[in-house]
Amino acid sequence: MRNNLSFINVYEKSSVKSKITTQLLYGDTFKKIKKSGSWIKIKNDSDGYKGYIKNKNFPQNCKNTHKVFTLSASLYSKPSYKYKINKKLSFGSKINVSKKRGNFFKFDNLWIKKNDLKKINFKTKNVFQNINKFLNTKYKWGGKHFTGVDCSGLIQLFINFNNKFCPRDTIDQVKYFKKKTKLKNVKKNDLIFWRGHVAIAVSKSELIHAYGPRKKTILMPIKNTIDKIYKTANLKVIGVRRIT
Repeated sequence: MRNNLSFINVYEKSSVKSKITTQLLYGDTFKKIKKSGSWIKIKNDSDGYKGYIKNKNFPQNCKNTHKVFTLSASLYSKPSYKYKINKKLSFGSKINVSKKRGNFFKFDNLWIKKNDLKKINFKTKNVFQNINKFLNTKYKWGGKHFTGVDCSGLIQLFINFNNKFCPRDTIDQVKYFKKKTKLKNVKKNDLIFWRGHVAIAVSKSELIHAYGPRKKTILMPIKNTIDKIYKTANLKVIGVRRIT
């Protein structure tokens, strides 16, 4: 099955009062495990993550040809700037292009600007090359969308965009990435882990992370961040991993 909405919240239990654990973006595929009233338990194809979503008539899987490269991409009812609608797709969303006309590509009876897309097999020169797209994006637990993202979701988005596997949660990410380095040797694109939190080094002295206490994705000095997290949450860095 394939998600055909801008995003879907995936819940821990079959209730909107339960915790949002992750989100499905447009074009994400999943398997239905079981039905539970108006809910279905699903397993995400890309990372094996399980949870509950509201049941609806989702379309069958199709071969995606392109993915969204901008933070958010406007949609159009016709291939003209005059026909913009109140819908957007988020970075990393995937589509199957069925027609091309001028500067627009058609998918699922909608149109999107060609410049907002890259081919599905496109990779950046380094995995977090465009991480600054998400600066000032609202912090949202379980989020992976331009309207809200959490720390591990931000990591997964960019690694998945580059056609590589990445677990969803920090507890699994710190185990999955095997190449360890010391904090004193940190360099650009290294992942810095605390218990329940992760950040990306953008240089040897600065990092970017979706930071709950500041309610957004921000740049911060590495040393100041380590001191602040220890002071406010009594947490120390538990590991630094190098993405290869």
